[in-house]
Amino acid sequence: MNGYDEVHFVANSYQPDELSQTIMNDYATFEKDFPRVLGIPCSDLSFLSTGANMDNLAVCEKTYQNRIVCCLATGGVGNALRSGVDKADWYEQDGIYAKAIGTINIILLTNVTLTDGAMAKAIITATEAKTAALQDMNARSSVSPENQATGTGTDNIIVVSGLDLDKKVRTTGGHSKMGELIGATTKVAVAETIRKHEAMLARASQKLART
Repeated sequence: MNGYDEVHFVANSYQPDELSQTIMNDYATFEKDFPRVLGIPCSDLSFLSTGANMDNLAVCEKTYQNRIVCCLATGGVGNALRSGVDKADWYEQDGIYAKAIGTINIILLTNVTLTDGAMAKAIITATEAKTAALQDMNARSSVSPENQATGTGTDNIIVVSGLDLDKKVRTTGGHSKMGELIGATTKVAVAETIRKHEAMLARASQKLART
């Protein structure tokens, strides 16, 4: 689901390698079937999907006065790239996609009411923070390893606004306190989930080397 909507549920759905290719070959069907499996109407759920293991979920919460921002992130950098530099090698046609390994998914939760503009701006602020996290850990592009990565090319964000009209926010840019909270929680959570993901891959590689 893209754009603005009113739903009661948000989710991040993990598909292991064995399942991901099947889903990517017919994502339109998966979008319809996944809510039904959960027993939730499609119109009442907004969700992300990823090949990054949910066991490596990272959560960061920060507050300022009576305002709260919580970021939940999963991610890997197996298909990292540098946006604006690297060439793409797959495209969508009739709801069918090529396989992509990685994906940084971010869900931002806040107790304040965000205007539509503030929600859109929050995506920009969080994206900048995600890129800062990748740059700090010197994540390299899988397409051009000489370049630092800015994302994975399959990244997604859900921004969840609160319902307290007494706490209404119209701006979430980097110069605002809400923008600061969004950026700080995103940067910490993204860095943590990638570290967890890379450690998991290293353990799996060591296990294979011993067998």
